[in-house]
Amino acid sequence: MIRIGIIGIGFMGMTHFEGARKLKGAKVAAIATRDPKKLAGDWTSIQGNFGPRGGHVDLSKLRRYADYHELLADPQIDLVDICLPNDQHEKVVLESLAAGKHTIVEKAIALDVKAADRMVAAAAKAKRLFMVAHVLPFFPEFKFAADCILSGKYGKLRSANFRRVISKPDWSADMADIRKTGGPGIDLHIHDNHFIGLTCGVPRAVFSRGILEHGFMQHVTTQYLYADSEKTVCCTSGGISAPGLAFAHGYEINLARATLLYEYNTLGGEPVLNRPLTLLTNDGKVTNPQLKGSTEWCAAFTAELQAAVDGVRAGKEPALLSGTLARDALKMCYLEAKSIGTGKVVTIK
Repeated sequence: MIRIGIIGIGFMGMTHFEGARKLKGAKVAAIATRDPKKLAGDWTSIQGNFGPRGGHVDLSKLRRYADYHELLADPQIDLVDICLPNDQHEKVVLESLAAGKHTIVEKAIALDVKAADRMVAAAAKAKRLFMVAHVLPFFPEFKFAADCILSGKYGKLRSANFRRVISKPDWSADMADIRKTGGPGIDLHIHDNHFIGLTCGVPRAVFSRGILEHGFMQHVTTQYLYADSEKTVCCTSGGISAPGLAFAHGYEINLARATLLYEYNTLGGEPVLNRPLTLLTNDGKVTNPQLKGSTEWCAAFTAELQAAVDGVRAGKEPALLSGTLARDALKMCYLEAKSIGTGKVVTIK
């Protein structure tokens, strides 16, 4: 049994806690939070841009720490799961690795590329797994798209258009502070850069337009430029939507012999599936593929954490949770910000 300790009980900490309930061969054994109400199981103050609000949780069987250093010193914890604001990731990850713990941290890996480099290097030195919780490839609709692209089942990728937007994340002071999170251009859009790098390949350059705030992207539309000029990949992401549009994501992907469509929104606090996953093939057929897995709101996070647990058991970093891949996605965000600021195409080196 792999024993997990979660540091940080905000919305993502709660989401990981709920997602871990259905893990095979693992369980949450401890949590750490400075909030005495949360330590007592009162999570009613927690809310996010999808899923339910927090409620009252029975924590009687868990070890509870007000100081996360005590969790790191706990010999009964095998995997530390860090769900703190982005500006705290490097410090706690380095401490966790130094304590000899396998470590998974919520995305974004860090707010600074050099910090991400230090984290990757520290994991290699400690000989411990370092994983970054990029959950998007574990959502069934995105897993289906990735499988179609990478397998070549419907021929080569011709174009892809991704969209991921939110309203201002004001459900917590930490999330609303762009200097702590990197803003939507990092905290949100990094999902897209991670998925694009995974499925479409690393572009040779980016050209972006958008809105910068304190040097961070509040909104961005990017054209990813590849050596193959016929392959067009673009994405729009940001946090400037009206409050009624709390979250939206989706895609239109054109392969040589098929088109994939998907669009989901949270409108007025309610989930709205504008376009279920739709597969259109060149023989004229239009189908809605049956997707595997649970429809529970945190199911993708269960799959993500299961990959981390399986990695710990096997002693091998899961490819989808690679710290290096996460660092490269962060680097792309900064190149996009540079493109917005200069108005020029920025080459990826």
